[in-house]
Amino acid sequence: MIDRLIVRFAVLGVVLGAGLLLQGCVVGAVVGGTAAVVGGAAKATGAVVGAGVDAVTTSDEETRARREREQRDYEREQRRCEQRQRQGKTC
Repeated sequence: MIDRLIVRFAVLGVVLGAGLLLQGCVVGAVVGGTAAVVGGAAKATGAVVGAGVDAVTTSDEETRARREREQRDYEREQRRCEQRQRQGKTC
């Protein structure tokens, strides 16, 4: 249970960190490649992968809004997971 949470945080950190460090066409390739390696281990990165491919053509304002939306989605998923755990269910 905790391992899944750690994996999700680690994957999200790697994907977002790579996106921040790299610019241009490389962003989509790195994010897509990272997602291919990780696979289904972290559902929260799905939005990041899709948005990462579009990062080449988006403005700073659009990028900022996308990141805020992704962060809200991720936090919502974490709250849902915590609620399921309190009910004795798995995430």
